[in-house]
Amino acid sequence: MKAPAEIGSARLRAGGEARAAVAVIGGGITGLTAAWTLQRAGHPVVVFEAGSKVGGSIGSYRTGEWLHETGPNAMMENSPEVPKLIEEVGLAKQRVYAAPAAKKRYVVRDDVMEAMPASPVAFALTGLFSWKAKLALLGEPFRPKAPADTEESVAEFVRRRLGQEFLDYAVNPFVGGVYAGDPTRLSVKHGFPKLWKLEQEHGSLIRGAIARKNTSGGPTGRMFSFRGGLQELPRTMEHLLRGVVRRGVRVRTVRRAGGEWEIEFEVAGVMLKETFSAVICAVPPDGLAAIGFEGFAQAKELKELARIEHAPVASVFTGWRREAVAHPLDGFGVLVPEVEQGQVLGSLFSSSLFPRRAPEGHVALTTFVGGARQPELAQLSEPELVELVRGELRGLVGARGEPVFVHVKRWPRAIPQYTLGYGRYLEICAKAEGAAPGLFIGGNGRDGISLSNCIASGRRLAREAGAWVGR
Repeated sequence: MKAPAEIGSARLRAGGEARAAVAVIGGGITGLTAAWTLQRAGHPVVVFEAGSKVGGSIGSYRTGEWLHETGPNAMMENSPEVPKLIEEVGLAKQRVYAAPAAKKRYVVRDDVMEAMPASPVAFALTGLFSWKAKLALLGEPFRPKAPADTEESVAEFVRRRLGQEFLDYAVNPFVGGVYAGDPTRLSVKHGFPKLWKLEQEHGSLIRGAIARKNTSGGPTGRMFSFRGGLQELPRTMEHLLRGVVRRGVRVRTVRRAGGEWEIEFEVAGVMLKETFSAVICAVPPDGLAAIGFEGFAQAKELKELARIEHAPVASVFTGWRREAVAHPLDGFGVLVPEVEQGQVLGSLFSSSLFPRRAPEGHVALTTFVGGARQPELAQLSEPELVELVRGELRGLVGARGEPVFVHVKRWPRAIPQYTLGYGRYLEICAKAEGAAPGLFIGGNGRDGISLSNCIASGRRLAREAGAWVGR
């Protein structure tokens, strides 16, 4: 980072001419992608990150031979932007794809772990759904679609198209695993736009899945990480950005004045200012709401983003001797539907998913507690969380005795919840941008919560900001 005395001008010289820089607020994967893309296009950029590290919720830690993630555990190659970015930053050879066995995803029903069917034949044979539910599915293509202007919860949508049993044993656990959320409160249009579009464009989920050649209805694209964990991506991007990322810098005020943007920020208790030609906001909704925006209509309305709900989650990584766990752990992990009344959302079979996550002769599990379903459980003390998880894993995978390694990470506001009426918040962002040329808003509160969504968001922000400063 520059010394305080050097900070003040955000006009960087290129080819003898002073060029106004773009400020990127937030050093998560969205902000880093935006900054990287702008820099490659020749635009000067400065990244402000309030924390001590980049990557946002991404966190990979090596303790001896244990490699544990405290945030997301994997990424999906479900859009061309993802592998393209990996190639650009030179991490293609460090990429590690999930083991073939990780395609098997377990869901608990009647205290038994059943594999989620991944093909029509497997669906016909599975014990996860009753024959009544399976036969009722045949009528799905003939059910009318909802009007486009109707906003339904995920639960209402699934119950109408697929029935209560599919809601209970397919969608409810899936929503718990992705959002740590409650399908009765999440908006299908905003929380799962691809699902909503299948009905709107094809009139049926089944017809839509067939048209898109995804007959299983599950996630598309290959799952991957890196040899050293997901943190390799933001760490590498920070290095390649060559000093433009400023960590430990908290933006306090963003003010539009005279066609430019003045940013007031705090470094080690000292308040400083710089002027930029454009500002990209790539922080979570509550972080955006905490910034004081001034100098344009709609500025104060951005405070409303603080009302967006976030699910609290505790991530409990446990390491076990292989002989202490009865289950073969031959899959991605297990999800626990709400109707099963468990005390965890689910557990990833981390050492089965990727290699070198546990020492030889050991296995690793990452278990998630809390969410919108049971938020109070995420607040338990560390010993209480470990004991809760130990008891749940005993019933799920036959874990006996005590784990030999434990790491607990709490996320009090882990994942923004795209609840019913979420369009109001998206409209606030759009109106703010319309009232303030040169301001661009993205990230997991606007463009989707997955890492691939965040990468796409960063690309979009870079395109828009680059077009603005290059006009």
